[in-house]
Amino acid sequence: MRGFLASSIGVTCAAALALPLTLPAAAAPASASASAARSTSGARTASTTAAPDLPGSTQSLPLTPRTRDRTLGAAPEQGLTRDDVHRFSLVGVTWSDPDTELRGQVQVRTRATGTGEWSGWRDIDTHNEDHGADPGTAERDSGHVHGSTAPLWVGDSDGVDVRVRADTAATRTVGNTDEQPSFLPTGLHLELVDPGAAEAPAAGARPATTNRTATPRLAATELPALSRQATERELVAVGGKVQPYIGPRPRIVTRHGWGADEKLREKGFVYTKKVKAAFVHHTATGNNYRCSQAPSVIRGIYRYHVKSSGWRDIGYNFLVDKCGTIYEGRAGGVAKAVMGAHTLGFNTNSMGIAVLGTFGSAKPSSAAVTAIAKLTAWKLGLYGVNPRGKTYLKSGGGNLYRKGKNVRLNVISGHRDGFATECPGRQLYGKLGSARSTSARYQGR
Repeated sequence: MRGFLASSIGVTCAAALALPLTLPAAAAPASASASAARSTSGARTASTTAAPDLPGSTQSLPLTPRTRDRTLGAAPEQGLTRDDVHRFSLVGVTWSDPDTELRGQVQVRTRATGTGEWSGWRDIDTHNEDHGADPGTAERDSGHVHGSTAPLWVGDSDGVDVRVRADTAATRTVGNTDEQPSFLPTGLHLELVDPGAAEAPAAGARPATTNRTATPRLAATELPALSRQATERELVAVGGKVQPYIGPRPRIVTRHGWGADEKLREKGFVYTKKVKAAFVHHTATGNNYRCSQAPSVIRGIYRYHVKSSGWRDIGYNFLVDKCGTIYEGRAGGVAKAVMGAHTLGFNTNSMGIAVLGTFGSAKPSSAAVTAIAKLTAWKLGLYGVNPRGKTYLKSGGGNLYRKGKNVRLNVISGHRDGFATECPGRQLYGKLGSARSTSARYQGR
């Protein structure tokens, strides 16, 4: 029955996307080898070109001082101007120590490929330290993790100008000394990411099989939407337990569907026991993308998280675009309790959902909010969780709650509920009440 179900929805062992759907009673962490430090994913490269057969590329360019003031050992302004780089579509800035905060402003302007026109200056969100693996985990302590800004989607570009300025009005404590003016972290690099072209069939394509139980030759590009009854039948077919309230499974574009290069991430998966809460994020990549470009944006974020920030995989468990399409994020099975790197201190027994865009002043689309409701109704329903309820999560450490503290949170929370941050933006955060009510309604509550 398990083999038939896998083939009937077009999922392969290679994809490992939705099956098995049985919920692990006590899922074990990945093996030591799977959690070991990667050999190349976190490494920086001085090359500004990529081999033509690689699906995408990352150019990592060191920033240089723009002033002679080195009072604190580091110039308060650094930058870079290049008009001879390999084409890219997503940018960010990284630095050596992930525990060091960049207190200042990062701005970038880019030259569009084809037209040669330069954009105006755009701000890059510097508050990205609130994402990432929990302190003390193998992923966080791999030795390859860097501090990083949020990535910014700029579109197809071949020239860049970046400036990073320290906030000289801010102060920080250095060791046991008095507070000193803030300065820029060491090892600043500009990351230029070419997401590459997806080598996947068109969305909705189904792999061919020789018979009903044969393994498909190609991975599925999507998991189709199911009715509530079909969702329950699928759970029963694979030995899962049907909960009293469960939302119908929404359509989900798989990693294969958005063109994930599985060679980038670490092998193996890390699981927690259950999913008790969902944290909603925005990617802070900007809103200047078309829905048809969403797979490229996600491939860019994926590459940035792994190659530039040094994480084992993309941080979010799911992503949602402005048209309401849901995408699988971190690998390991969409129905399973996969540990992500989305909410520093609260990655255990939770999932992270990121809406593509920036929502401090811009409002999220109604389609995106509805997608959050549909996704949480299904995924939380698998674990018997009420989207309108409260739950307790134990903090792994952060700037709001000490390590080990049991924190009472909304089942559907915003990133800022677990960490002092602007994420998911004021406008998206204000829609979470509606998402909770709608999600519960999809569950039949």
